[in-house]
Amino acid sequence: MVFNITTYNNINKIGLAELGDHFTIDQVGADQADGYIIRSQNLHGVDFPSNLKAIARAGAGTNNIPVDEATAQGIVVFNTPGANANAVKEAVLTALFLAARDYFSATQWANSLKGSDIPKQIEAGKSQFAGTEIAGKTLGIIGLGAIGGRIANDARRLGMEVLGYDPYVSIETAWNISSHVKRVNDLKEIFSQSDYITIHVPLTPDTANLVDRSAIALMKKGTVLINFARAELVNHEALFEGIESGIIKRYITDFGTEELLNRSGVTVFPHVGGSTEEAELNCAIMASQTIRQFLETGEITNSVNFPNVHQALSAPYRITLINQNVPNMVAKITTAVSELGINIDNIINRSKGEFAYTLLDLEEDDRSKIDQLVATFEADEQIVRVRLIEGNQ
Repeated sequence: MVFNITTYNNINKIGLAELGDHFTIDQVGADQADGYIIRSQNLHGVDFPSNLKAIARAGAGTNNIPVDEATAQGIVVFNTPGANANAVKEAVLTALFLAARDYFSATQWANSLKGSDIPKQIEAGKSQFAGTEIAGKTLGIIGLGAIGGRIANDARRLGMEVLGYDPYVSIETAWNISSHVKRVNDLKEIFSQSDYITIHVPLTPDTANLVDRSAIALMKKGTVLINFARAELVNHEALFEGIESGIIKRYITDFGTEELLNRSGVTVFPHVGGSTEEAELNCAIMASQTIRQFLETGEITNSVNFPNVHQALSAPYRITLINQNVPNMVAKITTAVSELGINIDNIINRSKGEFAYTLLDLEEDDRSKIDQLVATFEADEQIVRVRLIEGNQ
């Protein structure tokens, strides 16, 4: 079987090669695609075709995708967590150094000098840009995921004291974080004890305006705030008040808005923290691998709207089901199978929120029975999507 993929935003072609021979890329219209691979393409307001089964975002954030609408239509949304983490980590470390030494202002000043005695002028005026060292200072990290964990480790190596806040950090990530990083259980400790604060959490209703007046009121005078996560995590009105009062020495972000530009105490970078050549390749590879795995086998890895589900396919047929997460669905599924005299080779069911996902492997060679079972599932109003995948025949 051949699957059709539509891409947006110039996805790295070397990464797309991971799709393999059973995929076409941009050879049919988006309305005929089995899957989309995107970066920043805004899909809000887009009518998804009935054939669309998956959307893979070559990056971590999925704010440009209407995830709830996709879920309701049985479309699995993937992201690529960690694929650009090293690139963003290096961007944040760059921001740390620039905040400490202010080389931007120093360079502008040096280039404004005129006359035949430039070395003498530089020697006389350089003290205004002496800055400070980051070694020995305290860095507070909000969010210890793939990016935050790397920043924590490297900041420790640079001689910083590191505080980390993340009540949801995974066991795998925790194992990779230096034991010298102090985990705190209250955000107030981050705000009150840090010289530098960097934010690495997703934007949710709970995290919007995470840095507000009450948070800034806890900060030390001269705190540097770095936000390479999402603009809405910081309340701009409170931020400007914090800069005016001297509590916030500098705000560095790569989420620019009109009100942030050309404002004293604010440094705005273009949103390229995770856009290195290496990161774009890593994201394209991971996106291609996950969408290929899903379309070919039904297995799910790195989905934001459905649970991870893995099960080796050795039976002649596999049926995948996306259904409403209501009581007795598994019983209804297995009853439909038994009524047709079909043997279940393996079944796995996982739920996430209002929906669940089932891999149903069937030890049955009679295709007519399989087709009848598929029709039964398709007629069930509580089942959103049904797929039939052929295994070892």
